[in-house]
Amino acid sequence: MAAETAKQRLWDYVLELTKAAQEKGTDPLIWAMQLSSTLTTAGVSMPSVELADLLVSHICWSNNHPIAWKFLEKALTVRIVPPMLVLALLSTRVIPSRRRYPVAYRLYMELLKRYAFSLLSLINGPNYHKIMESINDVLQFYQIFGVQFSEPGILVVIFVFSVVWELLDASLDDEGLLEFTAEKKSRWLVRSQDMDIDYLDNFDGKRMEHQEALSKINSIMAVELLAEFFRDKTTSRILYLARRNMPVDWECFIDHLRLLAAKSGSLRNSKNISPEALLQLASAARQVLSPKCKTNSQKQLHAVAAISPMSSAGHCLATVRSELWLPIDLYLEDTMDGSQVRATSAVETLTGLVKGLQALNETTWQEAFLGLWTAALRLVQRERNSSEGPVPRIDTCLCMLLSIAILAVVNIIEEDENELNGEAEQCAVSQRKNIEQVGKRRQDLISSLQRLDDFEGLLTAPPPVSSLANQAAAKAMFFLSGMSVGSGQLSGMSLNDIPLNCSGNLRHLIVEACIARNVLDTSAYMWPGYVKGRCSPIPRNISGQVPGWSSFMKGSPLTPPMVSALVSTPATSFAANVAAKYFMALRKLSLSLCIDISLAELERLYEIAVSGTDDEKISAATIFCGASLTRGWSIQEHTGLLITRLLSPAVPTDFSGSESHLIDSAPFLNVILVGVSSIDCVQIFSSHGLVPQLAAALMPVCEVFGSYAPTMSWSLNTGEEISSHVVFSNAFTMLLKLWRFDQPPMEHVRGDVTPVGSHLTPDYLLLVHNSQLASYEDSPKNQNKTNKPSRLSYTSPKGPIFMDSFPKLKRWYRKHQECIVSILSGLKPGNPVHEIVEALLNMMFRKINRGQTLASTTSGSSTSSASGPDDYSLRLKLPAWDILEAVPFVLDAALTACAHGRLSPREYTTGLKDLADFLPASLATIVSYFSAEVTRGLWKPACMNGTDWPSPAANLAMVEQLIHKILAATGVDVPDLSDGGSSMLTLPLPLAAMVSLTITYKLDRGSERLLNLIGPALSSLGISCPWPCMPIISSLWIQKIKRWSDFLVFSASQTVFHHNHDAIVQLLRVCFATALGSNSSSVASKGGVGALLGHGFGSNFSGGLSAVAPGILYLRVHRAVRNIMFMIEEIVSLLMHTVKDIMNSGLPPEKMEKLKKTKFSMKYGQVSLSAAMSQVKLAASLGASLVWLTGGLSSVQAVFNEILPSWFLSLHGSYPNRQDSGGMGAMLAGYALAYFTVYSGMFAWGADSASVASKRRPKVLQKYLEFVASAIDGKISLRCNKATWRAYVTRYLSLMVRCTPAWTLEVDVEVIKRVSKGLKQWNEEELALALLGISGIGAMGAAAEMIVETGI
Repeated sequence: MAAETAKQRLWDYVLELTKAAQEKGTDPLIWAMQLSSTLTTAGVSMPSVELADLLVSHICWSNNHPIAWKFLEKALTVRIVPPMLVLALLSTRVIPSRRRYPVAYRLYMELLKRYAFSLLSLINGPNYHKIMESINDVLQFYQIFGVQFSEPGILVVIFVFSVVWELLDASLDDEGLLEFTAEKKSRWLVRSQDMDIDYLDNFDGKRMEHQEALSKINSIMAVELLAEFFRDKTTSRILYLARRNMPVDWECFIDHLRLLAAKSGSLRNSKNISPEALLQLASAARQVLSPKCKTNSQKQLHAVAAISPMSSAGHCLATVRSELWLPIDLYLEDTMDGSQVRATSAVETLTGLVKGLQALNETTWQEAFLGLWTAALRLVQRERNSSEGPVPRIDTCLCMLLSIAILAVVNIIEEDENELNGEAEQCAVSQRKNIEQVGKRRQDLISSLQRLDDFEGLLTAPPPVSSLANQAAAKAMFFLSGMSVGSGQLSGMSLNDIPLNCSGNLRHLIVEACIARNVLDTSAYMWPGYVKGRCSPIPRNISGQVPGWSSFMKGSPLTPPMVSALVSTPATSFAANVAAKYFMALRKLSLSLCIDISLAELERLYEIAVSGTDDEKISAATIFCGASLTRGWSIQEHTGLLITRLLSPAVPTDFSGSESHLIDSAPFLNVILVGVSSIDCVQIFSSHGLVPQLAAALMPVCEVFGSYAPTMSWSLNTGEEISSHVVFSNAFTMLLKLWRFDQPPMEHVRGDVTPVGSHLTPDYLLLVHNSQLASYEDSPKNQNKTNKPSRLSYTSPKGPIFMDSFPKLKRWYRKHQECIVSILSGLKPGNPVHEIVEALLNMMFRKINRGQTLASTTSGSSTSSASGPDDYSLRLKLPAWDILEAVPFVLDAALTACAHGRLSPREYTTGLKDLADFLPASLATIVSYFSAEVTRGLWKPACMNGTDWPSPAANLAMVEQLIHKILAATGVDVPDLSDGGSSMLTLPLPLAAMVSLTITYKLDRGSERLLNLIGPALSSLGISCPWPCMPIISSLWIQKIKRWSDFLVFSASQTVFHHNHDAIVQLLRVCFATALGSNSSSVASKGGVGALLGHGFGSNFSGGLSAVAPGILYLRVHRAVRNIMFMIEEIVSLLMHTVKDIMNSGLPPEKMEKLKKTKFSMKYGQVSLSAAMSQVKLAASLGASLVWLTGGLSSVQAVFNEILPSWFLSLHGSYPNRQDSGGMGAMLAGYALAYFTVYSGMFAWGADSASVASKRRPKVLQKYLEFVASAIDGKISLRCNKATWRAYVTRYLSLMVRCTPAWTLEVDVEVIKRVSKGLKQWNEEELALALLGISGIGAMGAAAEMIVETGI
């Protein structure tokens, strides 16, 4: 209490001293020195916050005299009061009263000009924290901005921002312009608090005129001072921080600034600043790091290159622009692997890939779109040369080009437009500019499509869709012809019936898809050279009405001819809707009309499928699974969603039965299940991310139909009869295709990283389904997107779905897993399952009449052949779930009998076929049981001699020779994989049984569905078995289907890479060398996408199988290698060796050494710096792509958590960073790793936070940047080359700043500060500042302090 009293007496004395000095006219300097001495004696720390408040309060307004202002100015000069606090205090008092006290306002602005730009003394001076806290209290930032700040650096940014904003709003108020703002007022107290009557009472007329004149001068000075804050290097950068980290507040500020520029007379009257110049200064507020700014490491690299013979441009390894988009080519090609089904949408992945590459490559969107188109077109052209086999074909390729790629473009454009439209809502004044920006992005798309005409070799339409391409060209021709529709000549007419002379290509299909998605309009038809042909007169003898979508929409019934026409023609058919669509476009109607018509067609078809007669429902289901699914590219995802809804029909309102309502829909459901069972259809669902929805729709069907005995049957229109077993088997096998159910246990116990895809379990699919449902429900704004259905949106009336809802499916899955991981336990006689086992064995081996018993040594089950044929058929009228539970025991008993000679191999195979024919769903258990038994290795081998088991001898030598030929032509030395044992051809007994079963099937559509289920499992199992198991399997299948020879030989070659790691390393090395053009004795080899991926795979030469491009080979065989971590480490190692090759101009080491000793060393050992950097980026993008495609998200996480830290902690004597310590090679190695790191993260998580995968990024990045910070701090000792480490860190962080700024927002700000502090110690202040500047509002204070301290 006494202390408070003493303090109060001190300040009373200070006030009295000031008043006395003011009355006496004491010299301000003497007053200031006396006051300073008094305060120092009293122990007051200076500059004093309390004294600032006292002096400002003294002036405003009872002592508003010149000498009082002089005292204040002198106090500022001798630093006994903090200038920034004084300015803050004055702003709250002077600005609201500036009209009454214009001189005071003028003095305030003079003090601003003198002290507001002197921030260094504030930050480095005493009482910094206390001063900023006082400013915060005075200006009440929390009330103004709605966020509580306490860090002094952040308060500095807000203070500068507030000073500028107050000046701006005061200027608007002076001219009566605040009324034109959106808020109609200012956040600050800028309006005069005095009534106009005060001026009349206190001033005469001349004085009033003087005051008004001074106020006008003040207004001009205010806007000029406003411009000074944007001109000044330090304050402009601080304002940039506010702009970046306070976007909502900044947008409001900019609205006010635009209003000032548009309507301010003071600004127009200024001689120092114009409205245009002010807007230019504000829009170009100095960024924290310019994209063209070089780090010190970059400058050092150029310095090294300048004195090195390598800086010569004698030999340039520059690559073509298509190589910038190599990751897109690799990703699209990888999607063609039919053994992989993905739970997430390829649209999301491709969108993130294009956005990330556009940022990293720093290209225009025109180049990015063109890169996407050419990559997708190359995929289609490679498919033209592919070999025949059970793999995705042309429909999947066209889905990627005309649906997935288009949707990715739509996402990119809509994301930009949504952001700009959001800004337009906040700023109506700037709406016109936003519209222009949207037009620019779309213009880039248009330009890219126009440039496609230069790639004629890629545009040839595959034969199956050449007619559709011709019709797309004809559509444009009709548009330009201006034909009249008044006569109704074209109503209901097909283009196939109209004489045309035009040829279309894939560009026409791309343009039509873009028009349908509303990212392009019909002005594209008028592009030069787009239409090549002419329209002939329409003959009068053409029928005016043909079956098709047009007549269907007019009410025509679903007759067989109509159904046939609609099955073969997608709902987006150019032929069916030619008149309606073309001439509506001529009248400039809505661009969305085209797709709306198609959705209306689907909706009408859906209504029939739901509420029509039974025959109509089946016809509608057949149509849905036809061309509208496979080739209705602009409505493909809508069609897939509707199919999933049709698989889950609602309970009829009049339904009252005790059975499931699904039973009555058996024929209808079966048509859909058969219709979507092809490989291409499954891949289409997978590409659109519909697998979780499809799985969720299939599970109830499996649960219901697997629970009913086949006591009832249904007749189809084809005359075929189906039972509950048939419907269940079709649904169950379809469900199993959606995850890798067949994986042997070794995949779960070998290797360091679980292989990609093996996490696809029923539980996981339902988890993704529920997550997608929740995300959709939480984001209603997404329902209006162009690429989303409107009235046809996916909804689930049942809400989230869990495995517990399907107890029998859950029980089977648990038993299935038990069968894989452990040996079967015995069955006791009398057990219900035991009885089913006996009945099944009787059915399978009913033709055997030996009076003997088949017993299993593991299960204890047995059966006798004495039972009659009618006995087992009656006993097997059981639900499918019950039968499936017994199948493992049946297989175990039969396999044991075969192994002990009680069953011949032929009898055993016939019995297996009978079992599979009886219940096709049992194939799943057969596959998983045999896979598990092969892995356990408990059975003796089967001799494939042609007597007991089929012999592969006729083709085996040819298969082995072709495997060697394929790999040798690619550059892989095939090792000797034989074990040196017996020369007899054998397979593990369960594998022999499995392959013998598969070759009993005829290759028809019905069997194809089952073979597509068994095939991947058989291939995976054969690859993992010893040599020559896989060649034997391929040889047996070649005997059955010779036209699949190329595919089967190619598949068999995977076993080489499974068993020999050296082979996969060789292949990876060839991939790097080929991509960079160094895989040839000719140094001029260009490499690139064409060399890496070639023209696909097939027998292109009469001599047999042609060479396979190394990239294609790797994408098809890498899944055969279980040890993912090994491959990742090798990819990083090869990347470093590639840098060394780049340094050597692509020449082999031995040749390089010889050249160094000759007079030609300068000529042949030179590479330009820009060419080297291009090669480094290409190698890094290739390496990152291979890591991502090889192991998925888990492999990228391993790169950040394990591979890179381990690499930097290790010594690498053979790498380039050890050969020229501190030189160009060391720095290029660091740059290569930096690009590799960013590419890897961007591929897995995206450059922004739009993808689901990005949610995994923060934890990984946090841990990795902690490692980087600790290494920079010296807390971790690194063994790699210092120049490499420094080049890596600076390039990695600069790439994050320029290309992936969203990443830093997810890292703890304290880690960012540690990293930036280390960069500052390396004299990398600009990079340190850039890193802080993009790391969010938490790092804004540190960034501001660095700006002030460094002056950069």
